[in-house]
Amino acid sequence: MTGNNALLKIQQLTVNHGHVQAVKQLDLEVREGEIVALIGANGAGKTSVLRCISGIVRAGSGRILFAGTDITRLEPHLIVKAGISHVPEGRGIFADLTVMENLSIGAYIRRGSKEIKADMAEVFQLFPRLAERKKQLAGTMSGGEQQMLSIARALMARPRLLLLDEPSMGLAPLLVREIFRAIRRINRNGVSVLLVEQNTKMALALADRGYVMETGNIVLEGSSDQLKDHHMIKSVYLGMNER
Repeated sequence: MTGNNALLKIQQLTVNHGHVQAVKQLDLEVREGEIVALIGANGAGKTSVLRCISGIVRAGSGRILFAGTDITRLEPHLIVKAGISHVPEGRGIFADLTVMENLSIGAYIRRGSKEIKADMAEVFQLFPRLAERKKQLAGTMSGGEQQMLSIARALMARPRLLLLDEPSMGLAPLLVREIFRAIRRINRNGVSVLLVEQNTKMALALADRGYVMETGNIVLEGSSDQLKDHHMIKSVYLGMNER
């Protein structure tokens, strides 16, 4: 269910990696309650956009507005506090800590153990496998379980916006479907989502709208249905990673 209010608004964003401009004058928005897909080939600049939103890399120029507040220069922990959680490519879990310890770290900005406990119960409902493995070391779990943990840990900060970077990467199709079903449920519970995903077909099936990036630029945007039917998407992107 989409609203009209822009929760995230990116204006004329540039991101530089040394002498290379990874993101060029990018405009993008995520409205309250939306799932927005950001698709494109490897090296298009998608991950740089997410890392810049969450404060891991600095913008060269442009602005990032979240809920009407300029967060462009905020430190990463303050961006989490503002309501944005980032699930990075490669998951970034703490391998030598248990599932419970990883989830507790996700709630580090919060006070109130009752609420934190309730949220843990909620993520265990979302991902029952994690409940079965509460005391297991995260590094000993399968790739799919680690991806679930990475998403669950991000949810422990109670975000309004979830940034997801390649959640299907390296996972068996069955697990990918499970992860995508969970993302839909998270969204129905009121969390907006900006999804970077190589599996174009699945991303557009899940998202309300999408943007296509090539070499740092947005080259196409529209509703998921418009993008699915676009000749460029059909010829270049649909079929990607579906072999």
